[in-house]
Amino acid sequence: MRKLTMNAKILLMTFFIIIVSFFMAGIFVLNNLLSEQEEDYSQRAMLIARTVSNMPELTNQLVNENKEQAMKTVNHIVEEIRVINKAEYIVVMDMNRMKYSHPAPNEIGQRSESEDLNAAFNEHYYISKARGELGTMIRAFVPILNEEKRQVGVVVVGYQMPTLLKIFQDYFLEIIITVLLSIIFSMWGAHLLGRHIKKQMFGLEPEEISQMYVERQETFNAMHDGIIAVDNEMNITIFNEKASEILGVDGHSSHYIGRKIYEVLPDTRLPEIVESGKPIYNQELYINKHSILSTRIPIQVDEKNVGAVAIFKDLTEVKQLAEELTGVKAFVQALRVQTHEHKNKLHTITGLLQLGHIKQAMDYLIEVKENEESLTKFLNERFHNENISGLLLSKIGRGKELGITVEIDEESYFKRFPPHLDYHDFVVLFGNLIENAFDALEGVYREEKHIGISVDEHDHTLAILVSDNGMGMSEEVQKQIFENGFSTKAKENRGIGLYLIHEIVIKGNGTIEVTSEEGKGTSFLLLFDLGDDAVGDD
Repeated sequence: MRKLTMNAKILLMTFFIIIVSFFMAGIFVLNNLLSEQEEDYSQRAMLIARTVSNMPELTNQLVNENKEQAMKTVNHIVEEIRVINKAEYIVVMDMNRMKYSHPAPNEIGQRSESEDLNAAFNEHYYISKARGELGTMIRAFVPILNEEKRQVGVVVVGYQMPTLLKIFQDYFLEIIITVLLSIIFSMWGAHLLGRHIKKQMFGLEPEEISQMYVERQETFNAMHDGIIAVDNEMNITIFNEKASEILGVDGHSSHYIGRKIYEVLPDTRLPEIVESGKPIYNQELYINKHSILSTRIPIQVDEKNVGAVAIFKDLTEVKQLAEELTGVKAFVQALRVQTHEHKNKLHTITGLLQLGHIKQAMDYLIEVKENEESLTKFLNERFHNENISGLLLSKIGRGKELGITVEIDEESYFKRFPPHLDYHDFVVLFGNLIENAFDALEGVYREEKHIGISVDEHDHTLAILVSDNGMGMSEEVQKQIFENGFSTKAKENRGIGLYLIHEIVIKGNGTIEVTSEEGKGTSFLLLFDLGDDAVGDD
């Protein structure tokens, strides 16, 4: 069976709503109409009954000894009034409850035994509603008083309440016109609404949208990056499973859809993106005791901010990648440098031996061996992390290849990492600081090119100093060096190193001071508070 389109469903639903609405409204209207008619008949019956009771002719006839003539006269007068006012009956009775008037001639002269008359024969005026042979009747009871204010009889005026069928017959044309016009305009409005909604939904049916939503959720859940999106009211609209895994949030990610972002994660910094409308790329954040690399972008529809999305990954993976780029790459480069250096040394030894200078060759070998052992021993004793020691060793070799002396202060000492930082961070830190110094010395013509490295722990403070005698920087350049993508080098993949250093310093609650003078050199001083919970070398 072919599925109904959205327009057809809206039309059917509209028709159903109209029918139900008319049914409910009809009950309400009919109830009000019956109440109004009852009130109207009550007032009309009482007015006619009072009018008849005040007619002197009737009062005189009720005391007339010629009962037959009196009944004929009273019935003639009352029937004219009844016909004119369209009452069901007007009954006039004397104090013996003898009927002097009635629409049915055979009732004239008969005595009424109705108990409803008791109060009326005691000079009471009242309205009553009773169900009789003709249906529900509204009756007005009024006593008849003579000139001496003595009761001589009672007049009863009755009106029949209309039935529902009678009301429908009386208002049939109005009801039909109202219903038809309502259906026509409602269907037309429903059709326009359906077209508008379908246009807003790019012509898709609800089933297609539902399928797309499920597919979107599964796609987000299959991604290796965490994704969180909010609307402009800070309600979560996307929260994939990877986000729960990376941030260590309990429960299934779907449970957080619709909740306020600050109730689930108070420090995502997504609200500031919604307010500012400016994206932030590759920023390191510490959220829910997890270190992540986050990109946050505003969501805009028709140039209006409607929310924001955060795409992030576990910084451990990023650090491993950075280590590969700055550490492993440096180790490979160091091996290449060492291979080249060993070849040169072998060539020197071979030449000395060929020339017969055996003693000089032996002295040269001993000197080389002592230098390498001394440097390796120094790094192992002073730097209690093999990754950092290996990185520094590779940079020293790299410097020799470039004709740059990389010197580590003999008093340097490094044992503990600051809170929130680990060896991944320091591989990135040292690697980029030294590479930045290499770049500063590139193209500089000096007799001695020098890079100095000093690491010191004192009074719970870790100080790192990297200086060079390169080209230096102007004050204007110094103000921009930590911006993502800024570089004075016209090459690809520049402007990232110092930005990463700045982010690491922020994460470690440290400070960074830059001292530079054009033509003389630059120094970077990094200070970290080790605190009592500083991480040791594992």
